[in-house]
Amino acid sequence: MTMRKIFSVILLVLCAALTASAQSGKKYALYGVAFYNLENLFDTVHDCGKNDYEFLPDGKNKWGKMKYEAKLKNMSKVLSELCTDKHPLGAAVMGVSEIENRKVLEDLVKEPALRDRNLQIVHYDGPDRRGVECAVLYNPRLFKLESSMLVPYFYLDKDQPEVDLGFSVKGGQIVPDSVLRGDTTYITRGFLVATGRLGGERVHVIVNHWPSRAAGSFARERAAYQVYHLKEALLSLDPESKIIIMGDMNDDPADPSMTKSLQCVHRLKDVKDAHSTFNPWWETLYKVGQGSLLYDGKWNLFDQIVLSGNLMSDDRSRLVYHRHEVFVRDYLFQQEGRYRGNPKRTHAGGVWLNGYSDHLPTIVYLVKEAK
Repeated sequence: MTMRKIFSVILLVLCAALTASAQSGKKYALYGVAFYNLENLFDTVHDCGKNDYEFLPDGKNKWGKMKYEAKLKNMSKVLSELCTDKHPLGAAVMGVSEIENRKVLEDLVKEPALRDRNLQIVHYDGPDRRGVECAVLYNPRLFKLESSMLVPYFYLDKDQPEVDLGFSVKGGQIVPDSVLRGDTTYITRGFLVATGRLGGERVHVIVNHWPSRAAGSFARERAAYQVYHLKEALLSLDPESKIIIMGDMNDDPADPSMTKSLQCVHRLKDVKDAHSTFNPWWETLYKVGQGSLLYDGKWNLFDQIVLSGNLMSDDRSRLVYHRHEVFVRDYLFQQEGRYRGNPKRTHAGGVWLNGYSDHLPTIVYLVKEAK
């Protein structure tokens, strides 16, 4: 089944669901939450201490003003279209990865396609040596930010003894457990937490970009284990809050980081309470055959959005999960040549393609009965 046919089937299912809601006589508010790996959104200026040399005017990619502005235009086009077929204001919250700094985000939200949204930014300068970070863009008309923090990624070599990479709540703040003394903060991306009100309810959004496939499964399992304990610490602060974990996990739904370390389940009957974590993408990849990136002719679904168990309910008087999708548009794909059917990248084989990203965006829709 082609990506276009898959998208058509998803739209038919959505239309049926919305028709049923209309026939019930009730009105519902729909909120879109999205994630997109922007694939190397760098500016043209060197950041001290960062290995950004290939994205400079005299670097490997000859990254000058023209290419940077084209990249901003392309990224803003995609972000501006996320969720707009379901909500006139687009996505309420968007997690993004592979952005160099706050400046590129400020330039991005000023692009004509996004300017009227008044998107706000959550970003921290992190320790990643390449300078690729995560961020949150949110629409303040839909999401009311309360707080944010960047939690560092602690790495333990697999030859070291097992320790509990947990978190404690002290003075209303989340801090890593003292068992981490003696370890070092791995020089890579941390976990960005944005907490706010969505549909009047407290929601914690945790944005991730876990270590690459080259680092081995162990590094991502460690990241997932930390995020699991971060989730538990957030729930201990407010058991009624809801948690959305999103990002480029560099793993598929069935990989150990997702199933063992983060303890995700993919069957609704296995969701027990708020502490369960539901992964809706299992069937998307393994039954529908739809992914978010293509490698060697095989679809992967690294870009996942998973949900705390208290979002998995039929009670729409509260904010709950509605549906999910991989964002598919023809322009996001190579239309000809050797890589026809692949997501259209910015560069490939040393050639500038004026594309978008090697990843496709993913979206989860939440719904709540309108009062």
